[in-house]
Amino acid sequence: MLAALIVLVFMCLGLAGACFMLWQALKQQAAKLVQHEELTEKRLKALAKRLETYQAGTVRMGEQLGELSEVIAPLPDRLTRIEQSDPANLSLSQAARLAGMGASIDDLTQSCGVSRAEAELISKMHKARQQS
Repeated sequence: MLAALIVLVFMCLGLAGACFMLWQALKQQAAKLVQHEELTEKRLKALAKRLETYQAGTVRMGEQLGELSEVIAPLPDRLTRIEQSDPANLSLSQAARLAGMGASIDDLTQSCGVSRAEAELISKMHKARQQS
């Protein structure tokens, strides 16, 4: 009976020791979990700040695109009015298009009504543009 009691006491001490070791391991895991949560929270805050910066940049870019759209929208109409109001400019535009298609200097002077010097200049400009 005494032997059984001694064995029971050692078993209880062994269980108490095992419980203590498990409790220590649990404390360590809890401390690691707290550190991991703090690191995760820091990363989340940094990512949130970066996201906020990107969103602000995107909003600014959108506003600038809107402003540019407002500036650019009337340009085709203005270009048409300018071409229609200045027949010399229209002739030069037409001569430039024809030169780009390979028209000769004589063709440019006859069909567009530009002088020979203007036709030569336009032709040389298009040849230089094609070479570069």
